[in-house]
Amino acid sequence: MAEEWWDKSGNMKTLHEINILRLDWILRLLTDIKNKSILDIGCGGGILSESLAALGAEVTGIDLADNLIKIANSHSSKNFIDVNYRNISAEELSRTEKNSYDVIVCMEMLEHVPEPASIIKSCSSLVKDGGSVFFSTINRNLKSFIFSIIGAEYILKLLPVGTHKYELFIKPSELVNQARMFNLELMAY
Repeated sequence: MAEEWWDKSGNMKTLHEINILRLDWILRLLTDIKNKSILDIGCGGGILSESLAALGAEVTGIDLADNLIKIANSHSSKNFIDVNYRNISAEELSRTEKNSYDVIVCMEMLEHVPEPASIIKSCSSLVKDGGSVFFSTINRNLKSFIFSIIGAEYILKLLPVGTHKYELFIKPSELVNQARMFNLELMAY
């Protein structure tokens, strides 16, 4: 599975391709991440975590999937990239590490959890005052249904069928309202 996760032309090709866009977005808003403490929530196999660490950030990647944390640890060790990977939820981490991170990234993860507000609340607790939180998720609209589910899962077979559930997609207005509810100030969307 580790080989699949890090095969840039395999099943995770799309994640590798959008990783470039993720980094560009983060760097446009922050300009410099060197020595910043960054938390990657839902880090998966570590694609974004490793990219951030390679730019000089002090990265912690968390995920509930133990097998993905093992893949991430294995890959970062082989490539001599220092990332602290942990098998822990954002909610659990927020109980012990309040105001600990300069930057939090939560990319393409909220649409996979039943209670995204719980993650957003945890981000608000984990980020330092004056820090930044980045969310990226799939909009709940017809276009996303067609492209992300019908196209990507059924027609092009880029993702396993059932990867996404339309009812868990999040409208931008919902994300904005939840972020504001937990005192996160909006910079851009």
